Amino acid sequence: MPGARDRGTAPVATGSPAPSAPSPRPTPRPSVPDSTSSEEPLPGVDTPATPPPSTPVVNTGTYECPGYSGIQLPLPMLLTDTFSWGDDPPYKVGNGNGDINWRSNPYQKPSWYMWLHSLRWLGKGIEAGAKGDRKALNHSMAIIHDWVQDNPYTWKGDVGAWEATMHRTNVLLCARQAVLTALKVTKLPTQYAWLDTALIDHAQFMIVNWSGPSNHGTDESIALFGVGCTLKRPELKALAVNRLSEAITKAIDTQGSTNEQSVGYAMFNYLLWGRATTALQRCGSNPGPVIAQRRAALSEWLALATKSTGELPQVGDAVRQKPVGAAGTALDYVASLGKKGTRPSKRVAVFDAGYVFGRTGWGETRPFTQESTYSIRYGAARTLHGHDDHMSITYASHGRDVLIDPGHSGYQLDKWQAWSKSQAAHNVMTIPSADTASVATQLVRASITPTWESYSLADSPAPGVTRKRDVLVLKDPDLIITLDRGQATDTQRYETLWHLAPDQKVTVQSPTTAVASGTKSKTYLLQIPYQQQPAADGLTVVQGQQDPVQGWYYPDIFHRQPAPVVKFNRNGTTATILSAIVPAGSTEAVTYKTRTVSGMFFVDLTVGTRKTTIRVQQDGRLARIS
Repeated sequence: MPGARDRGTAPVATGSPAPSAPSPRPTPRPSVPDSTSSEEPLPGVDTPATPPPSTPVVNTGTYECPGYSGIQLPLPMLLTDTFSWGDDPPYKVGNGNGDINWRSNPYQKPSWYMWLHSLRWLGKGIEAGAKGDRKALNHSMAIIHDWVQDNPYTWKGDVGAWEATMHRTNVLLCARQAVLTALKVTKLPTQYAWLDTALIDHAQFMIVNWSGPSNHGTDESIALFGVGCTLKRPELKALAVNRLSEAITKAIDTQGSTNEQSVGYAMFNYLLWGRATTALQRCGSNPGPVIAQRRAALSEWLALATKSTGELPQVGDAVRQKPVGAAGTALDYVASLGKKGTRPSKRVAVFDAGYVFGRTGWGETRPFTQESTYSIRYGAARTLHGHDDHMSITYASHGRDVLIDPGHSGYQLDKWQAWSKSQAAHNVMTIPSADTASVATQLVRASITPTWESYSLADSPAPGVTRKRDVLVLKDPDLIITLDRGQATDTQRYETLWHLAPDQKVTVQSPTTAVASGTKSKTYLLQIPYQQQPAADGLTVVQGQQDPVQGWYYPDIFHRQPAPVVKFNRNGTTATILSAIVPAGSTEAVTYKTRTVSGMFFVDLTVGTRKTTIRVQQDGRLARIS
């Protein structure tokens, strides 16, 4: 900021002199954000909506500027050193001449701070500069030069600067290309030698601090490859290719599941690995067959995950978004709501990484958007971008969301993030009175038939506490039945939660029945008496509660909306909760009767004029009888 230190001369695109390398100055004392979480591009917010080419690209020996995605600011803001991210008001971070206070963090948000250090907000200035706007180019280069001066290698002590390294590397590469284009030269002028020095520093930082086989590490490897390609450093290219080869088999397994535990980041990984392939091909490196094979499997995985509404389920850290189609693939089929592309061969798929995706069909006998779709989570304990969502179900039917995942509140370490990642934010049986932890959940069995699927899951979320869930998903009539059983060594509070879309209004009709109504349809949420009689307060509804947090929905990390949660409650050492989630037309009635025959429990359900019978065996297994 003005008067804070002795300034070097900012580079300009007119050939005036500037230092060939940053002049020595004391390392600034960083203001480290209170977060150690990985700050990455957020799917649906920060990532491009255009997939990379599906066919090999021409080897030009160059690394193409990957763009700046959703972090760009209008040129007038950039020229006044004003930064903005998310829904917070714009903030002037500099003196108007490119002298930036890199410790600015007015809203105390780690994401805001990290994206400031990414320099991706300079995109409009760099692009304008490449087209001949010298003022825009000079100002953008002044800000970049200011960052290099104020944040000398190594910047690992500043979390925001560290996490933004691969993004900033790409911005430096884009800026280098813009200078060459603007000046109509093929060799970087001497006054910009500091830029190549900065690129080598960034490459060295990524070599030493590689994040491994996550999307963060993959982004680093692509940027490292870009430096090697641009500066003709084959050893950097080779290291990047080796890291990408190592990471692909860990990032995406043979079934197409990613290691991120997030559907949103699975979509991001599909695009990311496509970008990696394109970058390697364009600069003369062979990406090999594995990336293409794993991306093809991921394309199928994402297609199976896509809801009948045409959106991806918000499982794990995920915002509301549509899949990005790629020509001729299953992704293209779901992105176009079945109008083009290749229809997946499976209707239901169970993935070893802990996902079940199923649907009533692909639009063969009814419109694509009128199919019912669901997801179920199980598997390894929470990691990376996962949530404590084991046994959770999402469900879409009748052209709308029925059971939702409340979404992703962002990276701020606060009560909202704690809730959005917790069991309480998912459609599961919770034990709020126990000290639960993230644990592995076993898929005990699965049965798939033409008109119904059943699943049995089990885990132990706390010492002395076990949890079991059986799930039955029906077609015609479309509905879901669950049987939750909890058992503990001492008395606990058990709550089976059903999170509904924010446009639903819930009416409690009795301790066993709630009805959620929307504009054109409704959902019956039934707590069917089985082994235990629900108490008078056994069915409650929560919406928009702040202490403790409950009853919210995040379409993206910047906005939250009150959304109803229906709770089926029990107290005791054991709990048995039999639930029915029944979507229906606005004029359809839903009724049921129960009976016991030879030790087996039956539920006769009627939805409008359609009837079905469900059997509950003594071990909890659910099946459709008619």
